[in-house]
Amino acid sequence: MNLDRINDLSRSSEWQGLHATVVGLGVAGFAAADALIHVGATVTIVDKSVTDKTRERGTVLEILGATLVMGDDSQLPDGTELLVLSPGVPPQAPIVKQALAAGIPVWGELELAWRLRDNDAPWLVITGTNGKTTTTLMLESILVASGQRSIAAGNIGRSLVEVMMDPMPWDSIAVEVGAPQLPYIHTVSPLASVCLNVAPDHIDLFGSFDDYVAAKARIYERTQVAAIFNVADDETLRMVENADVVEGCRAIGFTLGIPDISMVGLVDEFLVDRAFLPNRKDTALELAQITDLAIPARHNIENALAACALARAHGVDARSILHGLRAWVPAAHRIATVATIDDITYIDDSKATNTHAALTSIKAYDSIVWIAGGMAKGQDFDELVIDSASRLRGVVLLGVDQEIIASALARHAPHVPVRRVTDTTAEAMESVVQSARELAQAGDTVLLAPGCASWDMYRDYGHRGDAFATYVRQLEN
Repeated sequence: MNLDRINDLSRSSEWQGLHATVVGLGVAGFAAADALIHVGATVTIVDKSVTDKTRERGTVLEILGATLVMGDDSQLPDGTELLVLSPGVPPQAPIVKQALAAGIPVWGELELAWRLRDNDAPWLVITGTNGKTTTTLMLESILVASGQRSIAAGNIGRSLVEVMMDPMPWDSIAVEVGAPQLPYIHTVSPLASVCLNVAPDHIDLFGSFDDYVAAKARIYERTQVAAIFNVADDETLRMVENADVVEGCRAIGFTLGIPDISMVGLVDEFLVDRAFLPNRKDTALELAQITDLAIPARHNIENALAACALARAHGVDARSILHGLRAWVPAAHRIATVATIDDITYIDDSKATNTHAALTSIKAYDSIVWIAGGMAKGQDFDELVIDSASRLRGVVLLGVDQEIIASALARHAPHVPVRRVTDTTAEAMESVVQSARELAQAGDTVLLAPGCASWDMYRDYGHRGDAFATYVRQLEN
């Protein structure tokens, strides 16, 4: 199949004769391979991991006619005409470099899903260093409250490709997008898009912060109605100003202050819209109150405002937004109160896997014992420590990169007592919780906001948060 035909592929195209290679046998990779087989392509799947789950998925795809290469994903299979990447495959991966050097198109999950869509259900897309999942779930709740058949997909929940292959038509899709997916979109054209914020993260995948920011900025390409930015984050405004959007697309800001024209924001305790109403010069539309949110923390209010802007860009009325925000259920391990014991509150924010998220969490409390550490992903912690030192009663460190945090604390907060847990097993959390309890005083918050990935000791951030909750409840009992 020639390059022009590949570049023009859509759901109704003739896919027979195309040899596509899919990298990764996770949820998204399996869905991509299954969909490509369904439309008639010849499919090879490569995955470096060999687990019971990947073997099981691979067996199913082999039965459907795919070729399976397990244990190595570094070599581009002979005859590949299209490379499809699962989320999380780094831009620097050898197989990606080989494909690009050979002039072979590289698509991510989003690009394949966009090509396979079978109706015009608008995509409302969300990225950002932090807050993506919360905003996406808020938006999904709002869209469902408005009576639409809608779903959150992409970097959350169901694979976006699987959603696009659903035989029942959708009214709208709330799409969460991680940075590693963004370099490989080419024709995706969302109705509205937002980058919530930008802070150092995934430096190990992209090689530099500038490359990470450039990937995030692609969220706005070909946006049709509203390119939404964070008024408090100048980087997101620059992204919008430089974006190649559809003619007529508007720049819409969200702010915790009183909104100007073409913004959503706060007036007293009310979330209001001054962007999507005809008389926005002279008035604002009340959407909800801060107290309508299950967790009305500062960053959740920002997330709610972004979700409101996306929904309003799609024409959702204020009443549906109110009901949707009231119905929103926070995802696990995001500022979740585990227990209050002896007037000390224990908070699980294990999802805070980078410094920006950890600092946001720390700033929600006045006096904390901070539990931090894990895999630092190329980050440094100096700025976080400088900005949070006055709130720290003590710090408990765990994980492979704890020395990086300990050094930052020694430089910028030498007065703060630090306990280091050197056990590298998942059971280390028992010692972590006990150390935090010994450092804390009545009225304090013990906060698990590690600022790091969890993979050195745990399956994922959820496993880490569950371990924390387990040992906190042992204290309670």
